[in-house]
Amino acid sequence: MAVTINGSAGVTTNTGAVYDSLQRATAVASTSGTSIDFTSIPSWAKRVTVMLQGVSTSGTSNLQLQIGAGSVTTSGYSSYAQIFNSATLTNTGTITTGFVIWTSAATDTKTGVYTLVLLTGNTWVCTGNASQSSSQSSQTSGAIALGGTLDRVRITTVNGTDTFDAGTINIIYE
Repeated sequence: MAVTINGSAGVTTNTGAVYDSLQRATAVASTSGTSIDFTSIPSWAKRVTVMLQGVSTSGTSNLQLQIGAGSVTTSGYSSYAQIFNSATLTNTGTITTGFVIWTSAATDTKTGVYTLVLLTGNTWVCTGNASQSSSQSSQTSGAIALGGTLDRVRITTVNGTDTFDAGTINIIYE
């Protein structure tokens, strides 16, 4: 494939370039179960965006975003979150089992966006923000090196037993 920019003569062409535009998965109602999985992410994906709208669970365990290559990776994450209430830092947290998404109460709903970007090899970095219905917001960042090419994303709780009871989750990959 050859690319010509603006039809101009003398412009360098790029042979073999492929752009696999934004691809959106099918949104999932997060109203039951203990985890929401998105699988079959193509090997060419270099960025995955996870979107939550009105997501809630039955308990107070923090949500976490986990990724994997062939199976979900459940350890080895470097993840940190800061929680703000009226622009005042109220809490911080770190976990190694996923990228933490703070939860304050079972009645809270979370709406936010988390972006995973391939740094190099199979190392992924994550950053994201969410607001909560309890007038709090959280910021998350972290990294993990996978054992292979990312092909899945999971949203679950740290304790693994709280069930989803409200909201919608979807991903975009590019």
